[in-house]
Amino acid sequence: MPVRIVDVREITQPISSPIRNAYIDFSKMTSSLVAVVTNVERDGRRVIGYGFNSNGRYGQGGLIRERFAPRLLEAEPRTLLDASGENLDPDRVWSCLMTNEKPGGHGDRSVAVGTIDMAVWDAAAKIAGMPLFRLLAERHRVAADPRVFVYAAGGYYYPGKDAAALCAEMRSYLDRGYTVVKMKIGGETIGEDRRRIEAVLKEIGSGARLAVDANGRFDLATAIDYAKMLREYPLFWYEEPGDPLDYRLQAALAEFYPGPMATGENLFSHQDARNLIRHGGMRPDRDWLQFDCALSYGLCEYQRTLAMLKDAGWSWRRCIPHGGHQMSLAIAAGLGLGGNESYPDVFQPYGGFPDGTQVENGIVTLPDLPGIGFEAKSDLHAIMRELAA
Repeated sequence: MPVRIVDVREITQPISSPIRNAYIDFSKMTSSLVAVVTNVERDGRRVIGYGFNSNGRYGQGGLIRERFAPRLLEAEPRTLLDASGENLDPDRVWSCLMTNEKPGGHGDRSVAVGTIDMAVWDAAAKIAGMPLFRLLAERHRVAADPRVFVYAAGGYYYPGKDAAALCAEMRSYLDRGYTVVKMKIGGETIGEDRRRIEAVLKEIGSGARLAVDANGRFDLATAIDYAKMLREYPLFWYEEPGDPLDYRLQAALAEFYPGPMATGENLFSHQDARNLIRHGGMRPDRDWLQFDCALSYGLCEYQRTLAMLKDAGWSWRRCIPHGGHQMSLAIAAGLGLGGNESYPDVFQPYGGFPDGTQVENGIVTLPDLPGIGFEAKSDLHAIMRELAA
């Protein structure tokens, strides 16, 4: 029987929290969870691919149910298959999803497509009987490395959270094996943020590193003021100081901040990523790129972004994706990225690793599980299983 997609299901789930960064709070945050159901069986079970969108962008149930899922279900099944006819071809599925879509406008639709794309890659790897990271390495003819660097993202502003509570949070990440931690800035005065940074640096000592994230809050003058303050400290990076599309602001900061900078999590196409590289003054010897496939049309598009970076002389090792999810972990392991974000305490159950996976000296080792490996994260799989029932 030819492989086919028999259903696409979506549910919008709350991932709300009282935390905030410099730009938004997460009190109303949601995420879309998608199940792509196939007619294939492996080990006596129906193959179902799962996907969800990263935090920071809301669930896309309307777009998925009304526009993108119907396109897949109405397509001639063989047009979605690879050359062998025995598996889904994620690129053909992606092309089907984007049928009759005008170029440009990389907003919420990129999140909807990226969510379905994740589920399609999960299904394709399961049909192939391989972990996604090994499937990717095989396709790109590179050596897979299941060991991936991860850093702990947190340090959000929270009602009643003082410097002592912030330091306790950061210490807890070190106790769990992380060597790089990240905190938010820009939500208080520059003087208060300086005190918070100094407190954390004193807490973590010389054996760990601190990154700071402004979440696009600053205009150029404020970004420069922070750069002059931050360059006094040995930070891992200074992240997203201004609007993600203000490439001139990003480029101007290099004059004032010689240390590593990071940005890209809010750029949702390979064209926008290319403009960052062309016009944003990013330095391939020290800066970091944070494009998140789950928000930017998925892995099919992310591979186009990686191809662009290679042509521009950038190493893929300078990519550490945003999002803290297992999809980016699989890409990092399969294609040799520089690492991945991790959320140890927030946005659960969507972030994190398979049960029993430990962080050791800033490194996690991916188990050999078919697909992305969601089934081995029990709290997340419980929700997925309910959607697919």
